[in-house]
Amino acid sequence: MPSAQTMKLRSNNYKENIHKQGKVPKSLLKKEENLPVGPILLGVFLFVVVGSALFQILNVASSGQDV
Repeated sequence: MPSAQTMKLRSNNYKENIHKQGKVPKSLLKKEENLPVGPILLGVFLFVVVGSALFQILNVASSGQDV
């Protein structure tokens, strides 16, 4: 069993921490920078989508059809 002095010290520390609740510096908070999709996969996806859109626009413009 801890001594009375140890219990008093722990109690004082606990009381001090109660008043600091919600005032944690931002450097102590965990940063979540996990992207659900990797940058390479995102680049390939954008290349396919934008490329196919440009290809479709060029096909429509060269054939002279209305959309």
